Amino acid sequence: MIRVVVVDDQALVRQGFAGLLAIAGMEVVGEAADGAAAIEVIARTRPDVVLLDMRMPRFDGLWTLRRLRSDDIDTPVLVLTTFDEGDLVLDAVRAGARGYLLKDITLEQLTAAVETLAAGGTLVAPAITDRMLRAMQSQPLPDDAAEVARELTEREREVLRLIASGYSNRQIGDALFLSEGTVKNHVSALLTKLGARDRTNAVLRALHDGLLG
Repeated sequence: MIRVVVVDDQALVRQGFAGLLAIAGMEVVGEAADGAAAIEVIARTRPDVVLLDMRMPRFDGLWTLRRLRSDDIDTPVLVLTTFDEGDLVLDAVRAGARGYLLKDITLEQLTAAVETLAAGGTLVAPAITDRMLRAMQSQPLPDDAAEVARELTEREREVLRLIASGYSNRQIGDALFLSEGTVKNHVSALLTKLGARDRTNAVLRALHDGLLG
């Protein structure tokens, strides 16, 4: 059973998500109304996935993501918000979020997203909005973008595209007829070549540099 912590400053929203996840056979092991409380709950319960609101008073979603990183807590975080803002998505992904969805999603979309993150995947590609893409495109390409593109092998590009589609290592292996260990090696090489600290930031860099075309 997938164990989830829900972080939102509105009690009704937390209860709503808890009820939906229960219908899907998942267990909500903790709730929090702000980032400070979230850190304590997450550290204590060690859930499989965290649902995190971005807009909260005092300690908001970005504060929470940055604190999780500084505390070396690597729990996958799915950001949920009513604000379709490109810059906010960028900030959340850069701070360590592995998925981003708006709160008007269906139960099926929510459970699929939680299952994806729990399995080690990411949810970047479906969640990136036109505003986010414009925000990235307005920034200058890194000086080494062309060099990085040349360094990537065709297999690494295939793996990168599947990562961007939310595939876990096991799913990538199944799709490309590779062992999970071989996929891990390709992912490690990708992170090194892209100068990315994790899979989500690798996708962000690849999108910005036009490597997924």
